Amino acid sequence: MKVLIVGSGGREHAIATAVAKSPRVEKIYCAPGNAGIASLAECVNIGAMEFDKLVAFAKENAIDFTIIGMDDPLVGGVVDAFEAEGLKVFGPRKNAAILEGSKAFSKDLMKKYNIPTAAYENFDNPEKAIEYLKTAKMPIVLKADGLALGKGVLICNTLEEALAGVKEIMEDKKFGTAGNTMVVEEFMTGREVSVLSFVDGKTIQIMSSAQDHKRAKDGDEGLNTGGMGTFSPSPFYTAEVDEFCQKHIYQATVDAMAAEGREFKGVIFFGLMLTPDGPKVLEYNARFGDPETQVVLPRLKNDIIDVMEACIDGTLDSLKLEFEDKAAVCVVLASDGYPLAYEKGLPITGFENFEGKEDYFCFHAGTKFNENGEIVTNGGRVLGITATGDDLKEARAKAYAATDWISFANKYMRHDIGKAIDDAE
Repeated sequence: MKVLIVGSGGREHAIATAVAKSPRVEKIYCAPGNAGIASLAECVNIGAMEFDKLVAFAKENAIDFTIIGMDDPLVGGVVDAFEAEGLKVFGPRKNAAILEGSKAFSKDLMKKYNIPTAAYENFDNPEKAIEYLKTAKMPIVLKADGLALGKGVLICNTLEEALAGVKEIMEDKKFGTAGNTMVVEEFMTGREVSVLSFVDGKTIQIMSSAQDHKRAKDGDEGLNTGGMGTFSPSPFYTAEVDEFCQKHIYQATVDAMAAEGREFKGVIFFGLMLTPDGPKVLEYNARFGDPETQVVLPRLKNDIIDVMEACIDGTLDSLKLEFEDKAAVCVVLASDGYPLAYEKGLPITGFENFEGKEDYFCFHAGTKFNENGEIVTNGGRVLGITATGDDLKEARAKAYAATDWISFANKYMRHDIGKAIDDAE
């Protein structure tokens, strides 16, 4: 089987690593890929939003199966483009990917089908949003409706901050057209937990829980990023929490999408807040999370191609999803200055330290080859250093030890990824 993976980050490297383990796969391509993915796949210089070129490549190279990693192409309708040409592709169609593509849509869906979430209002007029905020309880959360690389959420502690947030999102358009509509949401307190799932339109199977760290600096200080590290499973995702979510959130979401004529096939990422009033949905994503995928997929025991095909064919209920009884921690090595300004093109050394080590992974997020064939930095998040262990403490110690194996000039990381593990004890 020939497989094409669409994307270029740490998530796609983790997907490629899982795909490479399948005995059914003889050749992997990745568009556009990165320097790390190049060790597993033939990288193709086609952008994730170049649908016509991707489809043409898949046809010309007799690709049997395509996996879409990123949110933008899914929301843009890449799956529809592949299916129109009779090509097998993993991911939700455009009318289902709206679950992530529009926060206003997803909030309205949850309200209609009684899926637990924070109280909210949607606005497409900044003056009306300001009027509402003047009577609202602080702190409050402002969310750009569309895709914003995981950064379009502002937590405002005062009315002044909230008014500045409206200007930033709706008037200054900091997040582009994503801010044409804005969701104003009640501020929830509690632990955040991420849960990935495979869905075939009617059946849903949950993967291992995880917990992300979005802020740039230790102690959850600094700006929001795409994620500075993660661990799995979350000690706060208990059997009781799982039972509640299975009953009131997971299947309810799949059924709601089907009832709306938006059958969802692919991966649903549930961002949950474990509030004093029980679990509530913070957000949905319509694909694997990044960096959550880097701590979940390395522990998947199933052949990932079998699972993904079952999602497409509507036969997920015939499979038992299994994960190794291990823990995993991922520490992101970023370029100092991320998520604002940072230098690119800096040589990276130390990759050989990961060779032949089963419990360690070095997932490339922002890397490329320079003209001399060296691997250099090419993004804010450069690498995801992941380690597995018998428990979270062991995995965390191993992951942090492995961060010393890699060197580049402006290497930056958080030093408290998984500190919540200690708090759980």
